[in-house]
Amino acid sequence: MALAQVKIVADRIKLSYPNSRIITVPIKTSGDKSTAFFSNDPSGLKGMFTREIEQALINGEIDLAVHSLKDLSADINPKLPVLAYTERGNPFDALVMNNRGGNIIGTSSLRRRLQIERLMPDVKVVPVRGNIGTRLRKLDDGEISGLILSAAGLERLGLSGRITRVFTADEVIPAPGQGILACQGRFEGDYSYLTAVNDDSSRYCAIAERSFSRRIGSGCNVPVGAYAVVEGDVLMLRGLFVDGEGRFKKGMISGKREDAELIGKNLAEVITQ
Repeated sequence: MALAQVKIVADRIKLSYPNSRIITVPIKTSGDKSTAFFSNDPSGLKGMFTREIEQALINGEIDLAVHSLKDLSADINPKLPVLAYTERGNPFDALVMNNRGGNIIGTSSLRRRLQIERLMPDVKVVPVRGNIGTRLRKLDDGEISGLILSAAGLERLGLSGRITRVFTADEVIPAPGQGILACQGRFEGDYSYLTAVNDDSSRYCAIAERSFSRRIGSGCNVPVGAYAVVEGDVLMLRGLFVDGEGRFKKGMISGKREDAELIGKNLAEVITQ
C-alpha cells in the first residue's frame, strides 16, 4: 500500500517536472511488523504507522514522506508539517466478504466496530491486524467472514473487485482524512514542487476534519469520524464521536471553506454540549 501511495505522488510530480529524479525509500513501520491489537489506543495505532517515517525525516534519511492522512495524529510535530494534500480518493469504508457466508467481521478500528455493530446488529466484530494482503488472506482462509477496509486503499491496490459494499456517510462516517494522501516534510525545506500534488478541496476538508478530531480529543481513546465536502466556496462537515458511556454524538455544520479550521472546532463544541 505504501509503495502504491508513493507512486501516486511521484507520478504527479513527474508529470509537472519530467526531469526530476525521485528515489523511493521503503520503510517498515511498527504497524507493518506488529500483530498486536490496541483497540483502546487510537493514537497509538496511528503512531505505529508513522513513527519510523517521521524519524527518517528528522534524520535526513528521506526528504518527503507520504502517508494516508487518516494515519497521522491530529497533533503533529510542527517541525514536520503536512505540505500538500492529494486529490481525495474514495473516502468511505468498504465491506469485503468471502464466499463462504458467516457473520464474523474483522476490523482494527474501534470507530468502524462501533458503527458496524449499530448498523448490522447480527454480525460479530472481531479484531484483525496486518496489512491489506494479510487481512485478505485471513478472510480467504476462512478465519473471518468479512472485513471492513478503506475503499480508497483497495482501489489503489487494484482490488476494487473485492468490494462487496461501500458504506455511505449516513451509514458509517469515515475517519478524518480518509482517502487523502498527505505529503509531510521538514519545516525548513524547499517543497515548491508540491504544487503539482496539492488539491485545494482536499486541503480544506482535511483541515476541517482534523480540527474536529483534535477538538474532540481523538488521542484520548475516543472513536471519532469526520467527513467534509466542498461545493464551491462552501464546506459542509459532518462529525461523530462515541462517548465513554457508548452514546453516539453526531452533527453537521457548514460555512465558508476558508473557515475550515473554525468549522471543525465549532462542530466539536456543538455536539459535545
